[in-house]
Amino acid sequence: MIRDKSKKEQAKLPKGVIAVAPPSFRRERALIKRGVWPVAGCDEAGRGPLAGPVVAAAVVLDPTRIPKGIDDSKRLTPERREELFEEICATSSFAVAFGSPARIDRDNILRASLWALTRAVAALPEPPKHVFVDGRDRLATPCDCDAVIGGDGLVVSIAAASIIAKVTRDRLMRALALDCPGYGFEAHKGYAVPEHLEALDRLGPSAHHRRFFAPVIAAREKHYPGSTEHDLFRVEVPTDIEVSVAL
Repeated sequence: MIRDKSKKEQAKLPKGVIAVAPPSFRRERALIKRGVWPVAGCDEAGRGPLAGPVVAAAVVLDPTRIPKGIDDSKRLTPERREELFEEICATSSFAVAFGSPARIDRDNILRASLWALTRAVAALPEPPKHVFVDGRDRLATPCDCDAVIGGDGLVVSIAAASIIAKVTRDRLMRALALDCPGYGFEAHKGYAVPEHLEALDRLGPSAHHRRFFAPVIAAREKHYPGSTEHDLFRVEVPTDIEVSVAL
């Protein structure tokens, strides 16, 4: 009967739409049954943008108070992400770490992302016994770590971390828009949309842009000819901050 009901529900979907199951607590629960706890999920937001930091989050959900509706942040509306952000903050322990544009310039975006994710895990109020991280790369954590490709759509702890990271970064980019008006950070959050590329070409890079991303290099060459070659030999000292909150 359950199988028949599922088929009927799928039949109601518009043609060409595939039902996607929400992330589950199955992997975390399996570890709990083995006595492994706390279990953290972690994810980042902001690998692709031309400006702003990459933001990483680690979350330990309370198994008895998991907010309903947690999903991959990309599947949620901004309004629903904000609602779930508040619910996750009120029921879970979490930590957030930032990889600055200077660190991204120095280390590259992948290494900066992994660094921030590791910092977020280390900043949790209670060290986890196991970590699930979204993607292909495991983290250098003292405890066991599993990398889960597409994890933000499979593991609910990772999905919760994706929401914390995304909402935190969006709020930060809106704040940076006040510091650097004209680029439209409040709308596109630093991604390479046409409006951002036009502003970058017109205004040149800001202090918040990632210097070695191709569109930024092109804009810097236009406004400051010869500066790119100088930057290749410039050593940056990243200034990164991390914040942790437990409730």
